[in-house]
Amino acid sequence: MGSPSQNRTEIERLRQELEAETGRCIDLRRQLDRASAEFGEFISIAAHNLREPLRDMACFSQLIAENHAAGLDPEAGVFLGRIQEGAQRMQSLLADVVDYWANCGGGFHSSRTEMEAALGQATLYAGRQIAERSATVTHDPLPPVIGDFEIVTKVLHHLVRNAIEYSAAAPPRVHISCTRMDPHWVFSVEDNGPGIELEFQGRIFGVFKRLHGKEYPGSGLGLAFCKKAIEWHGGRIWMESTPGSGSTFYFTMPAAD
Repeated sequence: MGSPSQNRTEIERLRQELEAETGRCIDLRRQLDRASAEFGEFISIAAHNLREPLRDMACFSQLIAENHAAGLDPEAGVFLGRIQEGAQRMQSLLADVVDYWANCGGGFHSSRTEMEAALGQATLYAGRQIAERSATVTHDPLPPVIGDFEIVTKVLHHLVRNAIEYSAAAPPRVHISCTRMDPHWVFSVEDNGPGIELEFQGRIFGVFKRLHGKEYPGSGLGLAFCKKAIEWHGGRIWMESTPGSGSTFYFTMPAAD
C-alpha cells in the first residue's frame, strides 16, 4: 500500500482518465445523434422525391388503360396492370419505411392511453381491408395503459391488418382481449387465419421478413415496427400459432394504475 500522497496521485490520475473517457462517450453520442438525424432527413427527402414519379406511373398507366381500352390487346392490359400494381407496392413500401424510421427512431411520449380508443382508431385505419374482406373485429373490455397513443394505435393497426390480410378464404374474424400480469397487461390479437409453421414463427418480427409471396400485400416492416415499439414501452411481443387453426399475437404494456 502506497503513501497517502501516492494514493492521492493515483486517485487523481484515475479521475482524469474517467473524465476524459466520459467526454469521449458524450462526443460519440452527439455524433450518433447527428448521424441519426441526417439519415432520417435523407430517408424523408428520398421518399418524397420518389413518390412523385411513382404517382405519375400509376396515374398515366391507369389513364392509358381507361382511355385506350378498345385498342389494347389482353396482354397489354395485363402489363399495364402489373405497372400499376408495382407502383402501388412501391408507394406502400416507401410509406412504411418512413413510418418505421420516424416512429422507431425515438420521440415517444408516454402518458395514460385508453386502449379502446386506440383500437377504435386502428380499426378506422383498417376500414378498407375490413370492408373488402367482410371481416369482423371484436374485443373484450380493454384497460388503459401507459404508452404513446399514436404508436400504440399503429401497433394495433398493423396486427389487425395482418390478421385480415393473411386470413383464410372464410370471412376473417379478429378478436382482441387482455389479461393482467402485474405490472403489465397482456393483450392478445387472435385470428382465424391459416396459422404459421413453428420454424417460421421466430423470424416474422425481422425487418423485411415475409413468409408469403407477392400474392399477399405488405412490405415486411409491420411486425418489425410492432416489436421495436412494444420493446420501447418496456414490453415484449410474441406469437403462438397452430397451422390450420389461426394465430394469436401477444404483447405486454405497462398498466396505467
